[in-house]
Amino acid sequence: MTQPIKLKKQPNGVAIITFNRPESYNALDVAAMEQFAEVIARVKDDATVRALILTGAGDKAFCSGGDLNDLGGRHTAEDGRYFITVMGNALLTLEQLPIPVIAAINGYALGGGSEIALACDMRIADRHVKMGMVQIKMALTPGWGAGQRLMRVVGYAKAIELLLKGEVLRADDLLALNLVNQITDTGNALQATLQFADNIAQQSPDVVHGIKQLLQAGINQHYEQALQTEREIFPPLWAAQAHLDAVDKFLQRQAHKRQQKQETNNK
Repeated sequence: MTQPIKLKKQPNGVAIITFNRPESYNALDVAAMEQFAEVIARVKDDATVRALILTGAGDKAFCSGGDLNDLGGRHTAEDGRYFITVMGNALLTLEQLPIPVIAAINGYALGGGSEIALACDMRIADRHVKMGMVQIKMALTPGWGAGQRLMRVVGYAKAIELLLKGEVLRADDLLALNLVNQITDTGNALQATLQFADNIAQQSPDVVHGIKQLLQAGINQHYEQALQTEREIFPPLWAAQAHLDAVDKFLQRQAHKRQQKQETNNK
């Protein structure tokens, strides 16, 4: 049986989660939502994962949100509360992972799909993508946390405009609003994301975690508390072997350059 959510871990520690329902534009039924939450929990418990990528199977969609063929038969408020709790908790866990999380948006990211993308730290998108907070078209609000995340990216006035209009945005509009970090040629988003994640995986894990931690502190703490968090992160990194090795390599390069210069002058 095909798994609706695939998790693959590469030798460099980069993990890839793929929404694997291409016949449904990678829409999520309740079973897929539950599996997504389980996969995120597995990533959280795996200290060897250095970066996480989310993408969609095929070339049509990243994730087109909730699958109404399944969800449309679940009519009660309790039904709604269940699946927004599953996904809301999963995306909060995703957001709070100590590792960088990057969405490789390779197609439609609509409704719940845009909510998933917004829970990632960064977004790299194919030029042909279409992304939108279209929940109002179905007489709904965001339910997985995207209202708050959208507002933190684009500000209150733009966020309420986007939510009330329910427009589908193209890549250039997404880039102008800082909703994506980079646009690639069609079909290249995942490859560009893999290259970026590989660069991350080559850095000190403690430094990468520290960068994310200090920025998250700026979002979730008062200014002075966030400054204190940043100060607390720095000292152990200063004394760590990774920093000492980097300083030693720098000094060796400088000495080599001086030696080369001296040899050139003596000729």
